[in-house]
Amino acid sequence: LCLQVPELEKATVRIRQPERVRGIIRSLREQGVAKLQVISDFDMTLSRFGCNGRRCPTSHNILDTSRVISEDGKKKLKDLLHYYYPIEIDPNRTLEEKRPLMVEWWTKAHELLVQQKIHKGDIAQIVRESEAMLRDGFKEFFDQLHENSVPLFIFSAGVGDILEEIIRQANVFYPNVNVVSNYMDFNDDGVLTHFKGPLIHTYNKNNSVLQGTGYFQQLSTRTSIILLGDSMGDLTMADGVPSVENILKIGFLNDKVEERRGKYLDSYDIVLESDETLDVVNGILRYILTE
Repeated sequence: LCLQVPELEKATVRIRQPERVRGIIRSLREQGVAKLQVISDFDMTLSRFGCNGRRCPTSHNILDTSRVISEDGKKKLKDLLHYYYPIEIDPNRTLEEKRPLMVEWWTKAHELLVQQKIHKGDIAQIVRESEAMLRDGFKEFFDQLHENSVPLFIFSAGVGDILEEIIRQANVFYPNVNVVSNYMDFNDDGVLTHFKGPLIHTYNKNNSVLQGTGYFQQLSTRTSIILLGDSMGDLTMADGVPSVENILKIGFLNDKVEERRGKYLDSYDIVLESDETLDVVNGILRYILTE
């Protein structure tokens, strides 16, 4: 298979069951374009984790550190991050322990943002001034899916308004892209008053927050899935798909690589360690989508 997908030879690639993965990729190709859909996380999956030794911002970070947030607000948001992020990525805590704490974190952060009276009209500029970066190869990724009419479902615990703006400014917000995320609600003066429900955090990205969207039902014939994520919580993103025939789970292991490697290799078919590109994903898509 490495002949057809040479990117799998990259040093960043780890696969626990190569034979199984080969089989899935072949099946995805055999089932064809008409059956394929891609389900992806956004922050640190489609966007970069780092650049030149510095961390890249998530969609929440972009807002938290922007000029529209007061110094006091910035400090409080940073304190929340320092307290809750280690809990989020702690491999020794169970999901049951983490879930209520994530709800707590997101709720507090959103309340702080609402206090800042953010204007809808500032969002494009906030994104422009930020250090947001999509992964290298993003254009080929979005273009391939668009040209082949493959639905891309972005399921994000980030801020929908911000991540949509990032994709828009990158000129890849095509009609085949659908986003479910935490969206801001603005009043008639364009001021943020609250976040629309349901709240999406790292560990509830499953059917529970998709009920009523009917998104996957409309795509019931799309039974081949490529799932892209960077956390354990992303593994459930395809739970709402009615009848999955083939699913290839690709995980970006960005942080604390050594201590989390085992868990990722147990859960994802392909693990990409400290890889800031979409090369492997693009290589697999090229193989599946070329006649």
